[in-house]
Amino acid sequence: MSEPRSVVLDASALLALLHGEPGAELVEPLLERSALCTVNWSEVQQRSLARSVDVTGLRSEIEALGIEIVPFSAEDAEEAAGYWPATRDTGLSLGDRACLALAFRLRLPAVTADQEWKQLDLGVQVRAIR
Repeated sequence: MSEPRSVVLDASALLALLHGEPGAELVEPLLERSALCTVNWSEVQQRSLARSVDVTGLRSEIEALGIEIVPFSAEDAEEAAGYWPATRDTGLSLGDRACLALAFRLRLPAVTADQEWKQLDLGVQVRAIR
């Protein structure tokens, strides 16, 4: 059985770590007990491919760090859709809202590189890494 999760990572937070971007040092200590939505995992894969990164074995490496990749459920989809009216003017993507929905479901803070999330009042604690 895996350790209980303590945070939900947004794709931006994991990408900051993988690409050595600002805030990476704040993400690294969270890895062993973090969760990542499958929607955000897809985003990490796509952005890595866009940078010509060989993603062969990347999922195994990420999971070995302790990150649990969690399926995006029908309930998460409904929660994410429900965030749209309150977030449409902020430009939050489906991936952003999927991360927030998983954090809401798991009752955990969402960790992101996107400062604008801190202005949201969606019932989810947000921790920005930069």
